[in-house]
Amino acid sequence: MLAVQLAALLGGDSGKAGEGAEEALALLDGFDDALVHGLARLADERAEAVAALAAAFAATPLGDRLAEAADAVVSGSITQEHLTALAGGRVALSGAVHDALLESLDTALGREREEWPPAPDGLGTTGGATAQPAVDQAAQPAVESAVQPVGNVLGGVRSWLRELAITGWRGVDHDLVSAADQIVEALLAAPDLRRLAVLLDGFAAELRASCPIGSAEHLPVRRWADLWTRALLLSQDGVLTGEPRPAATVSGRLLVLGVDVHEHGTAVQFQVHAVLEPADGGRPRLLRTSVAVAKVDTIAGPALWKLTQRHKILLAALADRRCVEITDMPLLDSGDLVWDDDHAFVSKPADPLAAARLCLSGALAPAVPPLDRVAVRIAEPVLVEGYKVTKDGSFDLGGTVLAVDAQRLPECGPLTPKLVAASSACVGLVRWDAGRWTLQPLAVQAKVKREAVVVATGDWALGPTDPKAAKAEARAADAVTVLRERAGRLLRR
Repeated sequence: MLAVQLAALLGGDSGKAGEGAEEALALLDGFDDALVHGLARLADERAEAVAALAAAFAATPLGDRLAEAADAVVSGSITQEHLTALAGGRVALSGAVHDALLESLDTALGREREEWPPAPDGLGTTGGATAQPAVDQAAQPAVESAVQPVGNVLGGVRSWLRELAITGWRGVDHDLVSAADQIVEALLAAPDLRRLAVLLDGFAAELRASCPIGSAEHLPVRRWADLWTRALLLSQDGVLTGEPRPAATVSGRLLVLGVDVHEHGTAVQFQVHAVLEPADGGRPRLLRTSVAVAKVDTIAGPALWKLTQRHKILLAALADRRCVEITDMPLLDSGDLVWDDDHAFVSKPADPLAAARLCLSGALAPAVPPLDRVAVRIAEPVLVEGYKVTKDGSFDLGGTVLAVDAQRLPECGPLTPKLVAASSACVGLVRWDAGRWTLQPLAVQAKVKREAVVVATGDWALGPTDPKAAKAEARAADAVTVLRERAGRLLRR
């Protein structure tokens, strides 16, 4: 049944972003091209692109603010406030495209989604897919925050991002990238700002790895513009340091679907996708829970799991494929469970494919926070069966092809492209990337030596079962022990 639904999504109009989306994406492309060459060197067509982005909001409450910002930037007067306004407009357009895509996916899957709670100031919800309200509400808080007092650390972030925008990606050199190092160090010292610190650290690392950028043939233009925009909005006063939305507490049985691993040189996050069956008998709901830890770039592969050993209950649930009973665990409006081992215990076996078959179709999906409304952040869990694997590794759903993103398979788990190609069923995340829907596998059922087995990305959470991987993990684990010992000595001094 789901294969038919996905086939309808891929083959019909619902596979497109919706009316007006192409125009919105064209506006984003124009503004992003201006960032490539730098706002200090705006040729006529790039100046027109900046003005066109602002003009898209002419009939909204943000129209005057964005028009003023565009005029100032085009004339060469580039202030923090003007950049923040334009970043707010950009994220709002991007959010409207996200909403249209997510609505088409939800419609195809028959999935119901919660709405984002109304803002305290009465702006209304930002979780809907109606373009006009979504644009206004996503951008307004970011634009208004530009006039709030600025802390030294966040002011440094904004100054560096301003220099990037003025210089443009083509003008970035090692000196400009290195200027972020001290800022990242200061951000890491403040727990409330570590989310921004990791983002900025990863962004700077990508720019550094691409230097000299001026001679590069291809640039990840949309990605770098997304990172720049997100960093600028997160660096506004009160966005990260303000009081978080109150979280409800939930109890019940957690059925794990799989784990998505996000990694770069200095940090790794394990994001678990699951279905919660509430203890009060309420409707099952989709949620995520994540654990993150800092690292060095020499720690990779299965050794990454060693860094999260204090989350033993979650690791055991992943490795042994068991459900988890949770009690009074905080759940944020975004659908993110704030994990705490003290509020959980491992329970009965729970195969991820069986859990998806039983619970996924009727589960309520969470609302999407305003700043997370970006098309590339769509990651919706689905179960796909009854497909044939094509020569390039895609899934043929009966005449309609769903591309499989095997590059997202983590090196810290046993799931490989070869196993995905031999599979007959798959739990994965449907994503939107480069203008098309793709599937990122989390767990598959495949035949290995004529025997049907289930392989998941989290199977090695308590250590690899493959002998070769175990030897490699043992060598890397020694490095983890040494680094921990050295860190302990430094802290005791």
